[in-house]
Amino acid sequence: MKYTSDRLHRALSSTARWISTRLEEGRQERARRPDGGDISITTVIIWVAAVTGAVLIAGTIALVVSKYNGKLSGL
Repeated sequence: MKYTSDRLHRALSSTARWISTRLEEGRQERARRPDGGDISITTVIIWVAAVTGAVLIAGTIALVVSKYNGKLSGL
């Protein structure tokens, strides 16, 4: 049991060290480039249009399938 406990302790401390190092690197990067996470309005418009188009296409397909469901079952 002690062996498992020691291995778990080493793994957790290694993971904690990696997380703290990664967070510090992120802070340094944000300080160096403060505008790194900005999304342009054009990107938002494109994503909204793409999702809207996908929903409209899926809705149209569902409508057509439900309308002709009885006729399609005989094929």
